[in-house]
Amino acid sequence: MKKTQREIEDSARQIGRRALVVGGIFVGTGAILAGRMRYLQVERADDFRLLAEENRINLRLLPPERGLIFDRGGVLLAGNEQNYRITLVREDAGDVDVVLDEVARLVNLDLRALERAREEIRRRPSFVPVTIADRLSWEEMSAIAVNAPALPGVNPEVGLSRAYPLGADFAHVVGYVGPVSDWYLEQTGDTDPVLQIPDFQVGRYNVEDKAEGLLRGRAGTSRVEVNASGRVMRELDRDAPIPGRDVQLTVDAGLQNYVEARMSGESAGAVVMDCTTGEVLAVASAPTFDPNLFVRGISQTQWAGLNEDPYRPLANKATQGLYPPGSTYKMVVALAALEGGFITADETVPCPGHMEIGNRRFHCWRRGGHGRMNLLESISQSCDVYYYELAQRVGIENISAMAIRLGCGVRHDLPLSGIAEGLAPTMEWKRRRFEQDWVVGDTLNASIGQGFVLSSPLHLAVMTARIASGRALEPSLIRSVNGVPQVPTQHPDLGIDPAHLALIHRGMWQVNNDRRGTAYRSRVMNDAYAIAGKTGTSQVRNITAAERAAGVIRNEDLPWERRDHALFVGFAPFDNPRYAVSVIVEHGGGGSVAAAPIGRDILLRAQVGDIPPSDLYPVSQRREIDDMHDRLPIFPEPPQPSGRELSRARGRR
Repeated sequence: MKKTQREIEDSARQIGRRALVVGGIFVGTGAILAGRMRYLQVERADDFRLLAEENRINLRLLPPERGLIFDRGGVLLAGNEQNYRITLVREDAGDVDVVLDEVARLVNLDLRALERAREEIRRRPSFVPVTIADRLSWEEMSAIAVNAPALPGVNPEVGLSRAYPLGADFAHVVGYVGPVSDWYLEQTGDTDPVLQIPDFQVGRYNVEDKAEGLLRGRAGTSRVEVNASGRVMRELDRDAPIPGRDVQLTVDAGLQNYVEARMSGESAGAVVMDCTTGEVLAVASAPTFDPNLFVRGISQTQWAGLNEDPYRPLANKATQGLYPPGSTYKMVVALAALEGGFITADETVPCPGHMEIGNRRFHCWRRGGHGRMNLLESISQSCDVYYYELAQRVGIENISAMAIRLGCGVRHDLPLSGIAEGLAPTMEWKRRRFEQDWVVGDTLNASIGQGFVLSSPLHLAVMTARIASGRALEPSLIRSVNGVPQVPTQHPDLGIDPAHLALIHRGMWQVNNDRRGTAYRSRVMNDAYAIAGKTGTSQVRNITAAERAAGVIRNEDLPWERRDHALFVGFAPFDNPRYAVSVIVEHGGGGSVAAAPIGRDILLRAQVGDIPPSDLYPVSQRREIDDMHDRLPIFPEPPQPSGRELSRARGRR
């Protein structure tokens, strides 16, 4: 049917309108697309360029070099050595098991270590590198590098690992480092990104731990371009890591070695201090252990051996151990009595061998007694009854106040782990601790360094150095940081009458140099090196009345763990005190027999600067002394400073 002209015109108008709508839609869509393209290509260009770079650029943390640790003369105590290792990034590896099997084909991997690596890979985020083998040989490292294209996610690396060139001598001073564990992160709350670096090591004990903030340094970054398979193509830029600062200690490597060697075979501790500065020259605990074991991975057998040894090599007896100080505490009581006006130098006290208080008898170590004793004789012959009498006059509050004044019963601030506070007891302390009143017997026990009194060799070394110098010396262990000397602490006068200190000095001189002195056998045959000391013996068991009546059992006849502790403190040279020492030999028996000879030898080594010559000893002992020195594991030659490390420390930053 033929359309009319009107119908044709209506149809044309409808088509025109539709074309206009469709065209408008096309134009609008084109405008929107053009606007969107402009937004993406112009306004968001930088954002998308960064996203593109992130797909081909990896940001890697660079571990800082750990600061070095030196002795006072520049001898290296803790350094860094090269360590070839391989790491794996799970998100780049694809099939981890296949990659690990291929690595195991190229490198001889311990099955247990490989299993630990698998567990670590599963536990860590996929982007965190995990070490799967370390301490590789150059040949093994080369095999991994050559086969790198077939090992996705595997990265051969050259890192640094801590090393202790002097081994066991400084375990109880320098300490050691270990891996970053979950326990470490929980305990410290440390969020430093550097801790995510594979096998990064942090201080775990002693100076390595306490000076972590100085030694660690700060991580650097490296931006590397990688291809589609994750292989590094080139490094784009790098922010170098900031190395840790070098720390120089006050200790002397040669003296420390001698002290450790001299105590070998014993369960013992010793501290040597400089009486003019308070610097700690040696901190030794025997037996000791090799800190390199903890860096390289200690075996279960080695760990069990250290833990089960009755001599406790892991414990630092010099600073952590607390012991009754025995008769070394008598100088505290004597000074408290002199300063308080409770006794004069010439006044004598009778010693019949015991003192009775109520229904209890307090014995002197000498069963028959000493007769009448003045102050100097009481120190040199270590009469207990004399100090029982002084204690009743002075009282525990004055005794403990003097002990604290001399550095006992307080915690000294050194960068070492677990420093013990010690105990100078008071009446209030006993009420608070035991809900009991203080009694006279407690005071008498304290007067001879028994009962509640507890001190470490560090406390006793500080006490001796303060008595020798008359100043409130504080022990210090860090001498410089990055070659910059630490500001020395000012040591005020103790405020003790110099005449009273001179009396104590003379009494201590008689201990070593008077024929009736308890350490006369440990005398020195040259006045220029003369020693003033005090022996001590502290009981670890009760002696019953029946045993006293039958005869006290000799230490050598008792099991080792029931024998008395042996102690000695001293300073030298007598006329111009420079060095103070304290020694404890656990269950060593009498202080004059076990501890005094060690203390004498240490003070001679400190003064001479080398193995003491035999002519400084009594003639009857010289052959024995020479034989002993020949047997000791002493450095064949004094350790020498490298020079390079110290200049590096001074020049950095």
